[in-house]
Amino acid sequence: MSGLTTWMSPETMRLIGISLLHFLWQGAALVALASLVMAIAKSAAARYWTGVVTLVLMVAAPVLTFVALQYTHTSEPQATFSVATWNAIQKPATTVAGQSDPVAPLGLPANSLPWIVEAWFAGVILFSMRTLGGMLLIERLRRRASVSVSETLLANCLALQKKLGIARVIGYCQSLRVEAPVVIGWLRPVVLLPVSVLTGLTDEQLEAVIAHELAHIKRLDAFVNLFQVAAETLLFYHPAAWWMSARVRAEREHCCDDAAIELCGDAVAYARALAMMEERRSAPALALAANASPLAARIRRMLGVAELRSGMRRAGLAAGFLCLSAAILAGNTLFGFVRAASAIHAQSQEQTQQQQSERTSTKARAQGPQMVVVATRLNPAPVPAQEQDKQQQAQQNTTSQTSGSGSFIDGMKAVGFDNLSVDELISLKVQGVTPDYIKAIRAEGLKPNVDELISMKVQGVTPEYIRKMRATGIKFDTVDDIVSAKVQGVSDEYIQEMRATGMKLDSADDVVSMKVQGVTADYVKQMRALGLPGDADSIVSMKVQGVTAAYVDSIRALQLKVDGDDIISMKVQGVTPEYVRSIQSLGFKPNSDEIVEMRVQGVTAEFIKALQAAGFKPDIDEVVEARVQGVSPEFIEKVKSHGFKNLTLQKIIELKQAGVLD
Repeated sequence: MSGLTTWMSPETMRLIGISLLHFLWQGAALVALASLVMAIAKSAAARYWTGVVTLVLMVAAPVLTFVALQYTHTSEPQATFSVATWNAIQKPATTVAGQSDPVAPLGLPANSLPWIVEAWFAGVILFSMRTLGGMLLIERLRRRASVSVSETLLANCLALQKKLGIARVIGYCQSLRVEAPVVIGWLRPVVLLPVSVLTGLTDEQLEAVIAHELAHIKRLDAFVNLFQVAAETLLFYHPAAWWMSARVRAEREHCCDDAAIELCGDAVAYARALAMMEERRSAPALALAANASPLAARIRRMLGVAELRSGMRRAGLAAGFLCLSAAILAGNTLFGFVRAASAIHAQSQEQTQQQQSERTSTKARAQGPQMVVVATRLNPAPVPAQEQDKQQQAQQNTTSQTSGSGSFIDGMKAVGFDNLSVDELISLKVQGVTPDYIKAIRAEGLKPNVDELISMKVQGVTPEYIRKMRATGIKFDTVDDIVSAKVQGVSDEYIQEMRATGMKLDSADDVVSMKVQGVTADYVKQMRALGLPGDADSIVSMKVQGVTAAYVDSIRALQLKVDGDDIISMKVQGVTPEYVRSIQSLGFKPNSDEIVEMRVQGVTAEFIKALQAAGFKPDIDEVVEARVQGVSPEFIEKVKSHGFKNLTLQKIIELKQAGVLD
């Protein structure tokens, strides 16, 4: 195994694996029940909260299963342990009649559960990294890609906010880097409005669109969405979790649509606004207007267009009942396999313990008193009185001989761990955590618990490593800081190399982030030599986006003046030297912000050539506005076919906005 779960005891890993398998039928059953309720519910709010509650239950299901399995395991009579040879415990148990140990359910191999848990951990880490990347991009969008709205629009926004009864402080900005209105932030939300929305919608339509976003804030949808992301990360392996999360997002949009229509009162105008925004957002104007489009479904719902809902509801009920029956049947089957496997496993372990006890007794009689582990069986066979006396005498002799040196358990008690479970004792011993190791770690000012001690030992954290890290002047104050640095291979030499480039490193997070992203001293020197920011955040952001010295040189060779933020924005939007040259070849000299804006709006050299071929000589702003408003060469030909001549590009844009030729 890769080491993701080496700090776990075998029994804990087994219970986690079984819990994950149980969720396969539990998740299907919960979604089936939710689909039945949603098919009956008439309001979007009822369907939304049904989905949210179902997601909560789906997250709780594996946890409750694990607790129930653990309670069942610990409620049975436990074996008692005395001072012992732990090697006997660590060795694989001999199974009945030479068969493999059937601890895994559904007839899986005995070692399948650890690999299942390893795969689950790897998936959670992968999806967590994806979420982290998204958060970084959102934060950069908040800081960089927005400007304040006009005073008139701000007054209208505040009036809408008052109508909705929202007392929170909300920021309102316009941005060139978003294609549709969006709310970002949790505690201090900001409503970002695309420039296309501000220039292309009527006042009533704009008011409805803003009301939709404010409804998200009033309902605290950002927090629910954050929970959904966590649920998708933890339950990534079950399609039911993704389906339910997508359904919750769809119903959330329906709820906000209802709030916007209730506030503004014109469903038709609001539907037209949504259609116009979607048309501008994607290159093919009608690609998302097909019957399967979510936008089409939202518009039909708002306008009250019938969709054979009764037949769909009956189909949803039938599918829900079918899925629920299948899930219950699968759960019952899995329970049967688990019980059978557990019974065979318990019988195998009981026979193994008896054989080990007999071998240990024979060895003790042959070699004299030794320190051994006495594992008392749950139902031991009757022992003759004389044999009991001999065992008691041997135990007394062993205790008297070892009382001076002390056992592993006594050593743990001496350092304050006097209430350890059997699993914790075994894990500590197996990983080589000793009382001396604990004392040495505490001498460095850390007070780790059992799990943290095991993690530190597994990752090879030593007192010397801690001292070296702290000698660099960076605050490695917590166990997480130390373990993260060790896992990522951070060394004092690496920190010295980074500082030799002139970087100012203040926190362990900065160092770990750079190491995770593969930032080297050479990379920092290259970026600094180009005059780009050399702080940790900027360096990590550039490395994440794949910014290289060659890319920066190729962009600057085109006479573009760019700083660190410009380079990152251009790289994020996929601006290439070839794209810039294609625009410049048409006589344009855009700056970095204009290039990014043109790329975001999908302006291409072919689009500009088509406008020029139609007789126009647009500047950059006119090109962008024409692309945003959906003006195409075909539309220009349509205008001419109706007898309009010598119109300016601005007049054609106004015709497109008014829908005169639709």
